[in-house]
Amino acid sequence: MARYRNVNGTKVQLTAEEETARDAEEKAWADEAPNRRMAELRSQRDALLVETDYMGNSDVTMSAKWKTYRQALRDITSQTPTDDKLSNITFPTKPKE
Repeated sequence: MARYRNVNGTKVQLTAEEETARDAEEKAWADEAPNRRMAELRSQRDALLVETDYMGNSDVTMSAKWKTYRQALRDITSQTPTDDKLSNITFPTKPKE
């Protein structure tokens, strides 16, 4: 399938060299997807951990449920995201107390 680019409002077919370069760019993007997904997973995990960091203060006693929750957040990166929406990742449930 031929690909095109826009040159001053005119549709111009890519050259063989441009096609090869574009294929390489698309392959590199696809190959990097797992790293982008893990970065997003870490970002979401870090945000959830930040919400509970105050519990690490010396004047707060952290319950076992909160310790378990925080550990589960730290361990979440052992799961491997299969899509950009992280739909297969199971985040732990935040304790109510």
